[in-house]
Amino acid sequence: MKKLAIATLAAILMACMIPAAGFAQLAPYSQDFEGLVQSDTDALTNDGWLIFANVFGPDMSYWYGYGVFGAPNDGAAFCQIVVGEGGGEQGEQQLVTFSDYNNADHANGAFIETNLFQEQVVTEDSIGETWVFSFQAKLGNIVDPSTAHAFIKTLDPNNGWATTNFITEEMTSISETWNAYSISLTIDEGLVGQILQIGFMNLATNYDSSGIFYDNINFNIEGSVATQSTTLDNLKSLYR
Repeated sequence: MKKLAIATLAAILMACMIPAAGFAQLAPYSQDFEGLVQSDTDALTNDGWLIFANVFGPDMSYWYGYGVFGAPNDGAAFCQIVVGEGGGEQGEQQLVTFSDYNNADHANGAFIETNLFQEQVVTEDSIGETWVFSFQAKLGNIVDPSTAHAFIKTLDPNNGWATTNFITEEMTSISETWNAYSISLTIDEGLVGQILQIGFMNLATNYDSSGIFYDNINFNIEGSVATQSTTLDNLKSLYR
């Protein structure tokens, strides 16, 4: 737990450097991964997924961070779309998240914390709304001391990217069968202009296994019906 606390603190400090501009309002997001091309290495990037990593020494001292980049879909780092891990509700394709095994510091005993996320900017339109991040998940091949969490996070770009909310769901010891999970955040006026992220975090060392499977991801106002829309257009506006 001490390792997780230290890792979380660094993630809070280093999580994202993208400027808060170009968004209209919080938008629903829904993804079952069936419409993405499993063989396309840019499939997750094109759907708006981003990555960031923090690296800690064997004593959990902070070494460095890297990102933000578009999320890969190559099976070696952070995440991948996979086939055949679902049941009837999950369909043919699922998302799996894990550590960055391309990082050679695994062999040096470093702990590699990977973050996969979607992000938007909070506007006045969302004040008073409660937004729910829901998903289905099952245990992959994760082994001790690897850990995994789902999260909602808010970051203040006008205050050194300080983390103002970090709401998590522990995924390290979930069932090997699919179950539903959710976390939520109520938007207050103090969050206007801040970055809001939803996503998944994995921590591993020495190339230890760290995989968790996810599917049927939704981000919606509490009580609303999920729609198949994404934040991709909003994310593209950051780079125009």
